[in-house]
Amino acid sequence: MINPTFIFDDLQSIQFWAYAVIVVSTIIEGPIATLLAAAAASTGYLNPFGVFVSAAIGNTIADVLWYLLGYAGNLQSLTRLRWLRLRPELIDRIEQEINNNAHRMLFIAKLTLGFVIPTLVATGLARVSWRRWFGALVMAECLWTGGLVIAGYFWGAYLQQLDQGLRYAALGGSVVFFIIASLYVARWHERNFKASK
Repeated sequence: MINPTFIFDDLQSIQFWAYAVIVVSTIIEGPIATLLAAAAASTGYLNPFGVFVSAAIGNTIADVLWYLLGYAGNLQSLTRLRWLRLRPELIDRIEQEINNNAHRMLFIAKLTLGFVIPTLVATGLARVSWRRWFGALVMAECLWTGGLVIAGYFWGAYLQQLDQGLRYAALGGSVVFFIIASLYVARWHERNFKASK
């Protein structure tokens, strides 16, 4: 006879690993992984709050890694790259602006899709102290990830109400839509960034 406590323990173990996978996948690709995990939570297999915490941890780890990448560099060394045409006084002004407004810049950038990575790298390059920006980043992370979890949860609940055939079509169409939208937004940000130079 099967002991029900073993089944419960196995289910908890599977959920633990599911949340660990969510953390890793949000480090790699945050928004899509969060939406898909929240949709899975709408089926009852995962806890939406657990998905939120896992996605927030993964996104925060990714943000810290981008900051550390910038911190490993040197803002003054950019003046040696002549093709960038950056003068030392311009570098000093940029560094001063980042130091004065890092918390505001990161809060706003976190709520956008493409500006948070350059802002985090620039914050690291400017050697802005963690105490000055980490709280603002965590608040913005809660808003961003919370919104994605809510959207993914209701999207998943909606998919469950569709007929079986439509369910797969809607899921496939949604994944294609998110991929195309992500590529379009990334290309649009790249064009605008080049145009601003």
